[in-house]
Amino acid sequence: MSLSNEQKKELREIAHAIVDGGKGILAADESTGTIGKRLASINVENTEDNRRAYRELLFTLPKENNIGESLGGCILFEETLYQSTADGKPFVDLLNEQGIVPGIKVDKGVVPLPGTNGETVTQGIDDLNARCAKYKKAGAQFAKWRAVIKIGENMPSQLAIQENADTLARYATICQANGLVPIVEPEVLCDGTHTLEQCREVTERVLAVTYKSCYDHHLYLEGSLLKPNMVTAGMQCPVKATPAQVGEATVVTLQRTVPASVVGITFLSGGQSEEDATVNLNAINQYQDPGRKPWFLSFSYGRALQASVLKAWQGKKENVGAAQGELKKRAFANHLACLGKYSGGVDGASGQESLFVANHTY
Repeated sequence: MSLSNEQKKELREIAHAIVDGGKGILAADESTGTIGKRLASINVENTEDNRRAYRELLFTLPKENNIGESLGGCILFEETLYQSTADGKPFVDLLNEQGIVPGIKVDKGVVPLPGTNGETVTQGIDDLNARCAKYKKAGAQFAKWRAVIKIGENMPSQLAIQENADTLARYATICQANGLVPIVEPEVLCDGTHTLEQCREVTERVLAVTYKSCYDHHLYLEGSLLKPNMVTAGMQCPVKATPAQVGEATVVTLQRTVPASVVGITFLSGGQSEEDATVNLNAINQYQDPGRKPWFLSFSYGRALQASVLKAWQGKKENVGAAQGELKKRAFANHLACLGKYSGGVDGASGQESLFVANHTY
């Protein structure tokens, strides 16, 4: 069934609200297991109360901080979508009051793809339609689904690229039918010794196949967002690219593959340090090719927005203000990077610490 004009209008408006004006996304959609690892790094027990307290910290910055200037959306885990503050205010209402659109992670993680050398495909399609309807009713306005592509010997296979592209396209159209803007996330992992050029070649293949599948599934592109990796050398590659090289390689790859009707591109940080993720985003927006960057080039960061927040918090109530200050500082730095106006020097508690996790899962 095709979308009505009213449905298309709603999807367009939601997508623009998330990324217009240099805004980006806070990815706070870590699964129970993943947030447990983050809490363990500051010696905090992984309980529902502690998870709720940490997310409350993220969502309750005082209004004078104007966090809605920097963040247009926030991706939640299912547990968090239904949680409230200690005094009973739903997190969804908190985000809306700050001008931040609530979103929801809808995939159920990756499973091995038979016939490949350890490659994966993402699961969760079977009951997705019912879950999307439920999440929309609960206040979510957009969704995220992550596909994972590996670079290695004889990888990625065409089978893995095609299966993940088709699954992303099916997910995206199901979301739109339920009034949720889909974020299409085909992540080419940064694990490995591959060069910048090898990453560019693979990312170009992946995006080209993904958007061909989106076309075949009749995705309404004007009501969608893309969340790709930046084009970088592998984490174990001895030759590192400069921000200017990352910026050029990334923009050229997008120009070759991503339709102009896609509203925005919200990059994942992929294990870069907080500062590197911001500097590279700035370089992408500064890359000069007038008239050929038709999308908002923004961010959807998890670790690269939260590492300093966690270190400042340490699970202590008396540190909430300091932790919120770290979030405000890092979010505003990325807001400036979206505008190509970040000049560097915004140091956080995490500093230049690498946030890379091998074969990362959420």
